[in-house]
Amino acid sequence: MIDSDPLGFIAALAAMTVTVYLSRAGGYWLIGRFRIGPRLRRMLDALPGAIIASALAPLLLHDGGRAGLALGAAAATMVILRNDFAAVLAGVAVAAAAFALGL
Repeated sequence: MIDSDPLGFIAALAAMTVTVYLSRAGGYWLIGRFRIGPRLRRMLDALPGAIIASALAPLLLHDGGRAGLALGAAAATMVILRNDFAAVLAGVAVAAAAFALGL
């Protein structure tokens, strides 16, 4: 696609960039129109966990062993260190090690 039509690639990239920007800016604009009470605050605080759970559930169902080990390592690291970056590193390291060992 890029070799045959480089302008088309640039146009598609620009359209995706504008779409992402408008959806993010629109979200900030929309949430600015609401009064954020305690109930909405609790919902917004719980949203990242729900997004992560919905992304990990299919992975655990289809690749239970390796994904379960990585998730367990990330969760244990988060509980012990309370550091998001360290938890991600632990999860990726365990997943890579499990893959290298053929699990």
